[in-house]
Amino acid sequence: MVAQKVAVIGAGVSGLISIKACLDEGLEPTCFESSGDIGGLWRFKEAPEPGRANIYQSVVINSSKEMMSLSDFPPPAELPNYLHHSEVLLYLRLYAQAFHLLQHVHFETSVVSVRQTADFAATGRWEVETEGSAGRRDAGVFDAVMVCTGHYTRPHLPLGDFPGIESFGGRYFHSWDYRSAEGLQGKRVLVVGVGNSGGDIAVDASRVAEKVYLSTRSGAWVVSRVARGGLPADLIGTSRLAAMVRRLLPSWVGAAVEKKLDDAFDHRLYGLKPKHGFFDQIPLVNDELPARILSGRVQVKPNVKEFCGSGVAFVDGSAIDEVDVVVFATGYDYSFPFLPPALRTKCGFRLRLYRHVFPPALTRPTLAVVGFIHALGAINPLAEMQARWATRVFTGLTTLPSEESMQKEIEKDMVAMQRYSCSERNPVHVDYIPYLDSLADRVGVRPNIPWLLLTDPKLALQVLLGPCTPYQYRLTGPGRWAGARQAILTQWDRVYRPFGNRLVPKPETGSSCMVAMVSGAALLCCFCYVFRAQ
Repeated sequence: MVAQKVAVIGAGVSGLISIKACLDEGLEPTCFESSGDIGGLWRFKEAPEPGRANIYQSVVINSSKEMMSLSDFPPPAELPNYLHHSEVLLYLRLYAQAFHLLQHVHFETSVVSVRQTADFAATGRWEVETEGSAGRRDAGVFDAVMVCTGHYTRPHLPLGDFPGIESFGGRYFHSWDYRSAEGLQGKRVLVVGVGNSGGDIAVDASRVAEKVYLSTRSGAWVVSRVARGGLPADLIGTSRLAAMVRRLLPSWVGAAVEKKLDDAFDHRLYGLKPKHGFFDQIPLVNDELPARILSGRVQVKPNVKEFCGSGVAFVDGSAIDEVDVVVFATGYDYSFPFLPPALRTKCGFRLRLYRHVFPPALTRPTLAVVGFIHALGAINPLAEMQARWATRVFTGLTTLPSEESMQKEIEKDMVAMQRYSCSERNPVHVDYIPYLDSLADRVGVRPNIPWLLLTDPKLALQVLLGPCTPYQYRLTGPGRWAGARQAILTQWDRVYRPFGNRLVPKPETGSSCMVAMVSGAALLCCFCYVFRAQ
């Protein structure tokens, strides 16, 4: 039997994941990548490349390496827990090399259009038209298509929302164009927008600028990468048990998290307190911003009212007389211009997709969108699970509900997501573990914790109480990986490894000197308590 041919559009993280998912299911992938290399967002470009995602020189990933790993390829233990963008790209190169993915990628080839063939109702096939670097166009017929182009390629620059910007005497640009703080020495910089890019750029610029102002309309909850004891924060509190508690007591858990964040620094005092709850929107991950505000290097301001020559007025009546540079960290618009118009139909802010993957109205489920999703957690495991599910659907090993059932579920998802602060810039937000598990059920790879408790209690406790790392979805079912158990049991070893650069001996807790000191302190405390009681 001839393998089904699948067109994969884009060779970023989602594209590489999709190529491997195709190979795992015996499909024949052909990936079209418009640039000359893999990596997508994580490939730093010295100069912005229109139509492609861009990052700045200082970017460090917000998810720790164990949480953002791919489920059958643990990251090298010696890599730091939070990877610089160059290390993320290194990890992707190692992944592509290990599974022989590059031979399936056609570089410098853009997809111009994706159209249903004349016999689509019977075959589900697509005609994919591409254009090479020399301008030559080709077309090929594929049994299925996986769209993996991401959503950070079209900067959203709403200049109409900022009266007077046309007469502004300084320089302004979108955060998509930002590379480093070079050229900002001694400047007065205004950053508009308090998402992760806005926070990062404000901190980065404040190292050299005379003054940095950070303007925010709605504020943000700020979280650190560093948790208690210095461990990666996203490994703490992301267990299945924690997810169960949050589901049972959502208000209590939300209030507890917000109190803990305010204990670190008072968000209201710092001008960052948002109206939305912590779990309603992706938080701002930044370790340095509070210290920069405390030292005066960054000053938080409300929303911009208007620009007045080289000055800026804010909605609270305050103003800055002179600004040299404005960076608009105002998010991105998403678009899939190569798809037929019917498939670009939106449902509110979102594409109309079943489980955020499949267009429900297709007579044959042979097109999937992979990686177009947000959650309070790493995107890589989400995209990987989407790709594993999609390829099982393509092969007929997994079936979709009727169109009517899918449409009803899309409507239910819309209602459920109303509790999130979604927008055109962040159109999709799901609960991390519940969404992963819902797709894992469809693939047949959700871990069976009761069975594990009976057969492998040591592993079961790690799966239930430890961080919900992607290896859990390789323990059983299609795509089972023999190394999954060991990857879970050794994940903390990989967390601790980068800290082993200077070994500090532990104190001799059993020494007579220590015992005497502890006993003396306890005796003194008892004496003071009795004395105060009298």
